[in-house]
Amino acid sequence: MPVTPQSVSQPVWFKSSYSGGNATECVEAAFVPAGVLLRDSKRPEGPHVAVSAKVWCKFLAASVK
Repeated sequence: MPVTPQSVSQPVWFKSSYSGGNATECVEAAFVPAGVLLRDSKRPEGPHVAVSAKVWCKFLAASVK
């Protein structure tokens, strides 16, 4: 998948289908070439956390145990 400047500067954010109906307790994620960005859905203009793809995979593996 080619990466364009827009895909890095304007990431596409999504919420898990497991987030439920309560929109006040959601984490949004966006995949970027360097890894994954995470933010609070209540404050989309606020700061985000960037993690590598390796860290994201470890987090997902640990969360399903």
